[in-house]
Amino acid sequence: MTTTNTPGLFERPITLPDTDAQGRLARLVGMDDKIRRLSNILAVLINPAGLQKWLDQHHAHAPGLLDAVLRRPPLVVLSGDVGSGKTELAETIGDMVARQEGIDITLLPLSLSSRGQGRVGEMTQLVSAAFDHAFHEASKFKSSRSSRARGGVILLVDEADALAQSREADQMHHEDRAGVNAFIRGIDRLASGDLPAAVLMCTNRLNALDPAVRRRAADILVFERPDEVQRLELLHRRLGDAGFSKADLQALVAATGEQAKRPYGFTYSDLTQRLLPAIVLDAYPQGPIKPSRAIELAHAMAPTPPFKDSTARGY
Repeated sequence: MTTTNTPGLFERPITLPDTDAQGRLARLVGMDDKIRRLSNILAVLINPAGLQKWLDQHHAHAPGLLDAVLRRPPLVVLSGDVGSGKTELAETIGDMVARQEGIDITLLPLSLSSRGQGRVGEMTQLVSAAFDHAFHEASKFKSSRSSRARGGVILLVDEADALAQSREADQMHHEDRAGVNAFIRGIDRLASGDLPAAVLMCTNRLNALDPAVRRRAADILVFERPDEVQRLELLHRRLGDAGFSKADLQALVAATGEQAKRPYGFTYSDLTQRLLPAIVLDAYPQGPIKPSRAIELAHAMAPTPPFKDSTARGY
């Protein structure tokens, strides 16, 4: 794993491909469609030569298709409830793109400290500095649309509504409005620079994002809690070789789904970070895991409540 050092702006910048990111991406369950969709978007934003080659091969007489795809701003929004897997996908999808395109991609996860301490002009300066750095790094790899990219940059903004909340909010401070303006300028600058770069934004509150930011999104991927099929696949992967029968797994699926007293089931993180460790540690070190006890633990555990978006105005 190779990291760069930009104090105060980014957390653990990573150069992809990376074996850890590859393994984490492979463990994501029930997201095949989103993985394919997001990897395709990022691939053509970072390496448009691949799309040009595809167009020449399959639709040589429809050159307008290329502009229809590439004229979109290099922004993708991942929206969904807490623990739905959007951040995990955002942090790892670059590995798939890097391997597919045969290039190195620098992932720049924007630090929440970029919001600053509230001093006048500070947030605007920090956001601008983050985009300046992304622009500078992407400029190193710039090539023509017909030439294969030599590298790329993904700027990751988690909890994006903290930086790009709607300027329509009455209680919004002037400094926050200025920060949103800086964010929009940064996206537009990357777009006009025709650089091998993309911005990924993760948010629990899609409707809290500024309308101008949402309009610039090339795509918006909405993440839901895992359904019965997805929960079964995840639990089977981890417990199928631990003495759990099909009936045991189905009972766990039922216990982690919607109940009479709660209209929501477990999130991905509830399953992987809370339930499965609880099952293991409950049995350790006395003896093996007992499926009946695991099911009992699942019934006793309360899943993370859905995130309530009080700012919802429709989209």
